[in-house]
Amino acid sequence: MYSLLPFAAPLLKQARLNGPAQLIYLPYKMMCHTYGFRSMYLFGPQFVYTRDEFDARTGLNTLANRGLNGDVLAARDFQGNPEMGYKVALCERDVALYFSMAIGGVIFSLTRRRLHRMPWWLFVMIGVVPIGLDGFSQLLSQFPGSPVPFRESNIILRLLTGSLFGFSVAWLVFPIIHATLENSENNNL
Repeated sequence: MYSLLPFAAPLLKQARLNGPAQLIYLPYKMMCHTYGFRSMYLFGPQFVYTRDEFDARTGLNTLANRGLNGDVLAARDFQGNPEMGYKVALCERDVALYFSMAIGGVIFSLTRRRLHRMPWWLFVMIGVVPIGLDGFSQLLSQFPGSPVPFRESNIILRLLTGSLFGFSVAWLVFPIIHATLENSENNNL
C-alpha cells in the first residue's frame, strides 16, 4: 500500500482532485525529498526529467550555487502541470526501494522455510555500499565550494541502488521477524 499510494497522487491531480492529492503528497514529502528532477511523472510526455530538462521546463535554476537554494526547494514542492505531467509522491529511488521490499516480502512469504536470513556482511555489500556510494557522492558534490566534482545520479542508478537496498532489507529483516514471531508463539504454548 505504501509503495502504491504515491501513484494515486498524480491520478488525483489529473482528475483535478487537488485536495485528496494533497492528502498523499504532504505526508510523503515528510519521508522523501520529492525533488521534481528525481521523480517520476504520469500523464506527461516523459516519465522522468533530468535536472537540466526539469530546470528548462519549469524555469527554475536548481544548480545555482551548487547548493540548497530557493529553486531546489521549489523543485521539492513542484507537483507537476498539464505540460509535464504530475509527479509521483516519492522519488525514483524510494519507489524502487519500497517496491523491491514488497516483492522481497512476497518472495519470503512463499519460501519462508527455505530462505535464511541474509548475512550482515552481504547486506552491507549488496544493500548499503551501492546506495551509499551513489547517494553520498551525489550529495557531497552539490555543496557550494565542494572539492568533489559535481555529479547527478540518473534514473538507472537510482532504481538499481534503491532496488538492491530494498530487497536486501527484506531478505535481512523478514526472516528475523518471522523467527521472532515463531519463537514467541512457541513460548506462549
